Amino acid sequence: MKAHASNFEERTMNTAAIAVVDLKDWFAAHPNAVLLDVREDWEHARAAIRVAGVRGLHIPMLELSSRLHELEGLQPVVCYCHHGLRSQQVVAFLAHRGHESVYNLVGGIDAWSMQVDAAVPRY
Repeated sequence: MKAHASNFEERTMNTAAIAVVDLKDWFAAHPNAVLLDVREDWEHARAAIRVAGVRGLHIPMLELSSRLHELEGLQPVVCYCHHGLRSQQVVAFLAHRGHESVYNLVGGIDAWSMQVDAAVPRY
């Protein structure tokens, strides 16, 4: 069962989530937020989500524990991957380490490509 946390956010499996169709509006309401791509380097090179005026950061999931310092002071953070499963794990990881405002992008870059920006290649 999903309960709405706000107009843009919902809770899924005990992590905060944002739908791809709401992402631009969510960032407009959270101008200092960061978009964190947790996919592998080859995936990031193939396609990435770009939102005008939004700071993007790429840290592959398996490098996150050694690069946590790059996220210090950065909140809120929206995490994404290919379909949203890895990023959901990253959200839980970051929340467990004290990040209070982390969100998963539901459906990941694949949903973004299908529902928001068809110019972003699917793979």
